[in-house]
Amino acid sequence: MGVEGTVSYLSDLLSSITKKKKKKQVQIVALKVRMDCDGCARKMKSVLSGVKGAKSVDVDLKQQKVTVTGYVDAKKVLAAALSTKKKVEPWPYVPYTLVANPYVSQAYDKKAPANHVRAVPDSVTITETTVDDHYTEMFSDENPNSCSIM
Repeated sequence: MGVEGTVSYLSDLLSSITKKKKKKQVQIVALKVRMDCDGCARKMKSVLSGVKGAKSVDVDLKQQKVTVTGYVDAKKVLAAALSTKKKVEPWPYVPYTLVANPYVSQAYDKKAPANHVRAVPDSVTITETTVDDHYTEMFSDENPNSCSIM
């Protein structure tokens, strides 16, 4: 084995001990951005393409949606989008099939794209009913004055 074998063994041992960096995972960051024209869309695309790790930037002017794909941090993408002085917020909509109660008042939004609702937690309950309890009690058989009302 000799000196060369010992040196190569020690170098392999030391290289395995050093910390290895974890690779970042590809993320998709969607933002809702108030854009009026093609110029606004081009500006958002150029600014967000400059974010470190961004692989692709898709701008949908009709839905007011910007999607950034790559090895990016969502906070950095949001900060870069805010630097354009546009109204920016994280994409609040999900397909209605992913929400337990898609038609509760917190989830339903007229401005949402087709087949999408706002993302709400599963703990949201339906508090609004179409029938008021007062009317059901008024015309029940247990109410002695219900005949006089009719």
